[in-house]
Amino acid sequence: MARTVARVIVDALSELGVRQVFGVVGDALNPLTDAIRTTEDLEWVGCRHEEAAAFAASAQSQLSGTLGVCMGTVGPGSVHLLNGLYDAAKSHTPVLAIAGQVPLPELGTDYFQEVDNDALFSDVAVFRATITSPDQLPQMLETAVRHALGRKGVAVLTVPGDLGERELDTDRPARFSLNAPLSRPEESAVRRAAEVLDGSERVTLLVGRGARGAREDVLTLADRLAAPMVLTLKAKEGFEGDTNPFQVGQTGLIGNPAAASALNDADTLLLLGTDFPYRDWYPEGKTVIQVDTEAAHIGRRVPVDIGLVGDTGVTVRDLLTHLAAPPADTDGARDRSHLDKARERFQQWSESQARLADPAHDKRLIGRIRSSLDNRTHDIRPEALAAVVDRLADDDTVFTSDTGMATVWLSRFVEMRGQRQLIGSYNLGSMANAMPQALGAQCLDRERQVVAFCGDGGLSMLLGDLMTLKTHNLPVKLVVFDNRRLGMVKLEQEQAGLPEFGTVLDNPDFAAVATAMGIPGIRVTDPAELEKAVRQAFDTPGPVLLDVLTNPDEIAVPAKPTVEQGWGYAMAKVKEIVRSQGDDSTL
Repeated sequence: MARTVARVIVDALSELGVRQVFGVVGDALNPLTDAIRTTEDLEWVGCRHEEAAAFAASAQSQLSGTLGVCMGTVGPGSVHLLNGLYDAAKSHTPVLAIAGQVPLPELGTDYFQEVDNDALFSDVAVFRATITSPDQLPQMLETAVRHALGRKGVAVLTVPGDLGERELDTDRPARFSLNAPLSRPEESAVRRAAEVLDGSERVTLLVGRGARGAREDVLTLADRLAAPMVLTLKAKEGFEGDTNPFQVGQTGLIGNPAAASALNDADTLLLLGTDFPYRDWYPEGKTVIQVDTEAAHIGRRVPVDIGLVGDTGVTVRDLLTHLAAPPADTDGARDRSHLDKARERFQQWSESQARLADPAHDKRLIGRIRSSLDNRTHDIRPEALAAVVDRLADDDTVFTSDTGMATVWLSRFVEMRGQRQLIGSYNLGSMANAMPQALGAQCLDRERQVVAFCGDGGLSMLLGDLMTLKTHNLPVKLVVFDNRRLGMVKLEQEQAGLPEFGTVLDNPDFAAVATAMGIPGIRVTDPAELEKAVRQAFDTPGPVLLDVLTNPDEIAVPAKPTVEQGWGYAMAKVKEIVRSQGDDSTL
């Protein structure tokens, strides 16, 4: 029986195990969405904005390790996919985007809504092509999917409006056999790396997402080297918690002094599965060994003495076989003073952060003094909100976070213990990602708890897709850090000595907005009501929006604060005070 182009594509997606397709319906997509309508195990999730659809597909891909799928129709519909697809590309996760196009006879005529999709997606996609004949299927679809899965990126397949209903001359089904290869570095390079590590007194590991599949091997290596383990944000999942006695948190602007000192005090740095991009946070004058599956990543952030191109797990196991065994007449351990110092400092920092996160902090003497300077209206501390969520959330919760201060508070106060997972726009750094990524995550498993750490600026960008949560009854818990600011931008301006400008947000009552949309909304203004409100949100079936008014002047001190940053912040505050005294409209 002959099948249409749309039917071939949809049947292939179903065979691949895709369970949801995200997008906005319309014209060129109509044959495809109709085929989805009649496919039992494939669900169409209609979003209010195609950007949200692309973020949701990217989230599913990152969490499942399989293909995420989104669709955008002709012209503007496809253009709207771009930001979410860039996030997928920067996250190195496979996503297939089906883009609509004007009818074939109208291509190149500047037809209504016509956009050159192959040019539009040229920078973001590892594969892009426009179907011009049914005879190109299923091969072109197979090629697109293999590129997405094999190169861990975005593939865009454009379907003109007059092709979806045309029939193929073949009944051959699509075939997608693809095995992920495991690569290993040259043995001579592994031997050199082992010799360097054996001769180093103080080794520190910088561990990234690429090492998550090799957790036990990495822990064994850290123990053998008595090495503290600094984590990137994306390595929190898998390496954080009491079961890892080597981790000392993160470095960078969201990091802590223990991680910074662990890097600075080392004589050798071993980078495992990370492309941590912030060059200013790498210490100078160290011997650096880097393990990465991509040769192009070796040495592009920091000068590297030995590069090992290969899978992290395979490479670490090879290193362990080449490291010298401890002498039999010793207790079998290296000097652990470097590790112990880093861990002790990390524990002290963690305890100080816990005091800040106590909702009663501002009632104590030091808290009262502090709040008289930076929290005169007695708003809720964002640290307290993040800590309560961490304490009450399930141990298999999926967390998403908006770029900015919401990510800072999550990184410091939410522990990725148990089977918790974490995603965000941590490479692209887009706003407005947390809610649509949570949407995609919840579609994977409607029984699993999903919590989105939303900035008020990010949430308001794609506010319409709250209705997608409502329509599909997705029980996402949206935790809004409502500081009425673009908080990270505010902090950037003040650290540079500039007065705050353009960051103030005239927010609605987000809880009331959610309620008007049919989603339970809870607004919290009193620190004493915080824990009760979080419990209520988590215990309420279906989606819930928790709108928490947090302190807009909260400061996240970086791991290595500089004199210049402190002086800039002080000067900015002086300028803000002078400006506010001279212009009541800025108060």
